[in-house]
Amino acid sequence: MAQLFETRAKQAFLVEAETGTVLFSKNPDERIPPASLAKLMTMEVVFNAIKSGRLSLSDAFYVSEHAWRTGGAVSGTSTMFAEIKSSVPLEALIQGVIVQSANDGCIIIAEGMAGSEENFAQLMTERARKIGLTDSVFVNATGLPAEGQHVTMRDLVTLAIHLQKEYPEFYKYYAQEAFTWNKILQRNRNPLLRMNIGAEGLKTGYTEASGYAIVGAVNRNGRRLFAAMSGLSSESERAEEARKLLDWGIRAFEKIELFKAGETVGRVSVFGGDKAELAVRADGPIAIFRPITNADRLRARIVYQGPVPAPVEEGTQVATLKVWIGDTLSQETPLYAAESVKEGGLPDRALDAMGELLIGWLRKYRS
Repeated sequence: MAQLFETRAKQAFLVEAETGTVLFSKNPDERIPPASLAKLMTMEVVFNAIKSGRLSLSDAFYVSEHAWRTGGAVSGTSTMFAEIKSSVPLEALIQGVIVQSANDGCIIIAEGMAGSEENFAQLMTERARKIGLTDSVFVNATGLPAEGQHVTMRDLVTLAIHLQKEYPEFYKYYAQEAFTWNKILQRNRNPLLRMNIGAEGLKTGYTEASGYAIVGAVNRNGRRLFAAMSGLSSESERAEEARKLLDWGIRAFEKIELFKAGETVGRVSVFGGDKAELAVRADGPIAIFRPITNADRLRARIVYQGPVPAPVEEGTQVATLKVWIGDTLSQETPLYAAESVKEGGLPDRALDAMGELLIGWLRKYRS
């Protein structure tokens, strides 16, 4: 079945933030080297430490010779030109990393927080798992090439949404157009910020192995979209493909409410209860963005391991509503028991057991 959108990117993932609707997906779980996109995770560790009170923006970090040589002025890589053996306030380091993609800034932070980049990278991977990144591993704080280091487009979008929701006071830095340190002004490298499309950031990256990549966000017409793309052949192609995808995401979809808060979504079968079926509902309204010109590509299904064994207490999660746009699994919403079901009498349980045995037998021999 043809995709609703075509892109030259080898991997791409686009999500509407409010409803979590996946608008576009192309090889989203394919592993790639992160390049500078790893710095999004570096910043998450920093923001979390500030939010929890372990760090403050005024804390000063020492510039070691290793940080200066590996990521500083002599490294030939992206740098904020921090002077060797000087001290830099954390707020400046954050802006250096976000706006200037500073490798020295990343290493300075890593050494100051964890003693070494290796220790800090372990923190990055641990935090990644805690916030829902299931298939990303970090080996350093910069994203510079390293064996065993990888990310996915799905994880990068998950991370970007997390940064916006959890740290709005720091998220604003991703839209900052320029930053000056050591009397050297550098402009933000994200091309989306100069396109007048409501862009909010976030990060660009490049590796020889996987090409040009970007994690971008726009906030326009009351909608916030996050996209990650990789496998592009040039800076200009990356900029154009990202703009096209985000523009399409804003214009090609309309928001609809599938179910109101408290409304019954459907019913699931019950095993051994005083009722044969159980009503299920979400913990709030269920809304989704559907394609305007291909509304018939939307389909939904209640998925559960069933029949659900009694007793069941009201409010217990028993199923998931899965919604597809074409072939893309676009949204998953937990469904909860809308009522309680008690254990049935012995005859009810015996009948249900026999029914499930017969169904199981049919499943076995028809598959």
